[in-house]
Amino acid sequence: MKKSAINYILLFMTLLVAGLSVWGPEALAVYADQNILNAINTKTTEEGEKGYRYQLTPGEKLYILSQCLNRQAMPESEQSALTRGMEPDYQELEGAYAFVVNHQGPSGREITDEEIYATCNQTLDALKEAGILPDTVREVTPGGYDAVLYSAIDVLEPRNNVAVWKVSLSTNQKNANKENRLLDAYLDADTGKPYEFYARTNLRWEEIDPDRMIAAWGEYMGLGEPLVYETNNPLLETTPYYQKYVFYGNGEEKTIVTIGFYDGINELFLKISK
Repeated sequence: MKKSAINYILLFMTLLVAGLSVWGPEALAVYADQNILNAINTKTTEEGEKGYRYQLTPGEKLYILSQCLNRQAMPESEQSALTRGMEPDYQELEGAYAFVVNHQGPSGREITDEEIYATCNQTLDALKEAGILPDTVREVTPGGYDAVLYSAIDVLEPRNNVAVWKVSLSTNQKNANKENRLLDAYLDADTGKPYEFYARTNLRWEEIDPDRMIAAWGEYMGLGEPLVYETNNPLLETTPYYQKYVFYGNGEEKTIVTIGFYDGINELFLKISK
């Protein structure tokens, strides 16, 4: 090939590279804009999950709720209201916790107002099947019970919060027959599992096996093995019929769970608050 022809080819390639370096990026941008502008584009993301509650383990939920309930002065049962004479001592409690009514309502993944009573009855059936409650405990009804959604919040770590439904025998029913009735229960707003309950039964304390009962409840809740909580303080409860246990969460966090019984009214309770 003649030298002049080679020079022409090299000159053409040089001009082509120079032209692409100047106009190429702009042309590519215009082409890309044509695929984006005036067109609807969709993309699947996980953004919707970020607004929901931080995922907690069963032990973490139990601990947070117990700390919140220990900071409220509201009694959990009629018998507690009649016999409690002193305000709880908060000096040994650390951190800041709040237990507040959730006025916004269920977020979309939680049990709704319409579902809570049916869910509560399903929970009662599960407790009966596990031998935690006797079969004589009656179902709850929308007209006979009240349900309020609460949020238990670790104020220092707000993402650590637990939504719970409190289902209570309605106070509008004067002289209501409480025999074999659920009086109060705190249910997980996601699963319906019970953190606490007070129920009138036909049992006697001598017929109740607290060790078997706490083991069945702990398994149902997805917790670890309970340990017997030894204490010499006779003033912890307003009844002599009780046994306390402890469940450990992450680290040294522990939750004390009490199984107890009020004689005379045959009221059986399981609670995580003092």
